[in-house]
Amino acid sequence: MITIGLLGCGNIGRVIAKGQENFKITAVFDVVFERAEEFGREFGATPYSDFTAFLKEPTDIIVEAASVSAATAYAEEVLLAGKDIVIMSVGALADISFREALIMIARENKRKIHIPSGAIMGLDNIRVGQISNVDKFVLRTTKNPKSLSREATEKTCIFTGKAFDCVHQYPKNTNVAESLSIACGREVDVELWMDPNEDRNMHEIFFEGEFGEAYVRVRNVPSPANPATSYLAALSILTLLRNLDNPLVIGA
Repeated sequence: MITIGLLGCGNIGRVIAKGQENFKITAVFDVVFERAEEFGREFGATPYSDFTAFLKEPTDIIVEAASVSAATAYAEEVLLAGKDIVIMSVGALADISFREALIMIARENKRKIHIPSGAIMGLDNIRVGQISNVDKFVLRTTKNPKSLSREATEKTCIFTGKAFDCVHQYPKNTNVAESLSIACGREVDVELWMDPNEDRNMHEIFFEGEFGEAYVRVRNVPSPANPATSYLAALSILTLLRNLDNPLVIGA
């Protein structure tokens, strides 16, 4: 049985907890301790208000399911404590110096940083961009204006540029772009659209090179308990955790 330390007791954490099979959440930490206490009572985990004490719990892996700020604040400490980490808030790795420091710490401590597929598909084969020529690499994201806190009466493009710049201008829309960029080994070109007729978050990936060409479109259903979260993103972490001890490794 794999033991999990959960960082963040929100919607994604609850999806993970309800899907426990070959793993068990034994410790939880949240900056709002009352949330950790409630989560602990419901799922039989020990709540912590002190992060150092949380890390001393004998868990096999720490799962960050909180926020970019939480990943930035705690990821290094997790690796230095000799634990692997799953980072859901991949936007934290848009800071290249932080990402490189994290990788160096993981390598020195023989630890792993796991990045789930999140709200998209095809992340495994995007990695061929690390070893082959890429001619076109575009992410087109379309959202309802309300999810961007904007108003619009027709479909409108509000950003075109590199993932790095999108991260800074639209920090709540960074995880997919950053995951793609890390997987490919080069920044993805981003188009961010708002469409009042679109009721889901849609991601389209255009990927062309010496290997051929691919087009992937994903229209995400919102998570039932939190419309701001993609249900696919939550399920991707759950799938990753369920396969940690599987001797048959697919697409990784």
